Amino acid sequence: MCLSLAAVLGGCQIGGSTVSEREGYFTWVDEQGRVRYSPITGAEKKDLNRESAEVVEEVAKDVAEEQRDPESEEHPAQADNGASLESGPQENTEYTLENYPDAGELEKDGYVRPGERQPYFTWRDAEGNVRVSYYRPDTRSDLEKGLVAPPVQITEASVYHAGPDGADQTPVEGYDPDAFAILGIEAPTDDFFTRFSATCCESMDMRGRQKWQSGREFGVTLSDGSVTHPFLTGTSPYQLIALPDADKHASLVIRLRSYAKDGVFLPSLVFLDETMAPLRLVTDLVMDFTPENWHRRGYLEAWVPAFPRQGERWLVLFTREQDLEGQTVMESGDGPQKTPHITRGEIGLMQVEE
Repeated sequence: MCLSLAAVLGGCQIGGSTVSEREGYFTWVDEQGRVRYSPITGAEKKDLNRESAEVVEEVAKDVAEEQRDPESEEHPAQADNGASLESGPQENTEYTLENYPDAGELEKDGYVRPGERQPYFTWRDAEGNVRVSYYRPDTRSDLEKGLVAPPVQITEASVYHAGPDGADQTPVEGYDPDAFAILGIEAPTDDFFTRFSATCCESMDMRGRQKWQSGREFGVTLSDGSVTHPFLTGTSPYQLIALPDADKHASLVIRLRSYAKDGVFLPSLVFLDETMAPLRLVTDLVMDFTPENWHRRGYLEAWVPAFPRQGERWLVLFTREQDLEGQTVMESGDGPQKTPHITRGEIGLMQVEE
């Protein structure tokens, strides 16, 4: 463009007998389409130089506008680095929520800015007419659309473990470690977990243990013929299950389902170490009940974590005497349905995959 402009306005320096090297010339096309050349001399050259400078300046501005990228249109202050260094940010640059909306809010609105028309699609009706239909983008998340599974919610329960609660807490100011002795109060030397551990679980029969099965739900059956153990909470049938190896699973979440048939087995869980000593006891699980349908039985369901890396090697499933005195009640179209708690049943265990 610059070369063509120079050729038209400034002229080319050529040799020859007709036009001197210091003279310029016009190039023009006559009515028959032929290119003509006319030399420039005197006042014509001065006027042309002035007009050429003005035209060059205008063309340079047009070229600069054409070469400006889209980002420069949105940010005028960045269009000319030299100008921005001399005069600072342009006055028409306003950093407002209207010009720069919050990304999260814009996503919720389907990336449609205020004042803009809704997205649309065109289609042709039965008569061949082109129609336009506007629609609102679906701004629901993948979780709300059901495309991804919701995060696991650990089931509420009563949890007991080795060591008194709060043992690592810093004493309050003014605490006297000899206060109980001064008042004649004996410090507690026993708690529920300690008493429970005294009855569990070194004497359990290892021959009926089950291996953990990853990748699918596997069943545990408790029946009248199952071995029993005299737990602190009452004699109960139990099942001993080996947890996954700690090198493969530092921790995991177990989905537990107790299926109903003439009643339901309400489980408690105790986690043991390598020596069969209790590390953690889980009772009073607040389990959700799903009623039966045409292809499966109803079941109680819970989500319980396990920690093999912290030494939990075995899982024991059992029930308590106080649980056998209760029942599960669920509302249905025919009124409340009562399911008694019994000492037998089928339990499904599955490791939740991350």
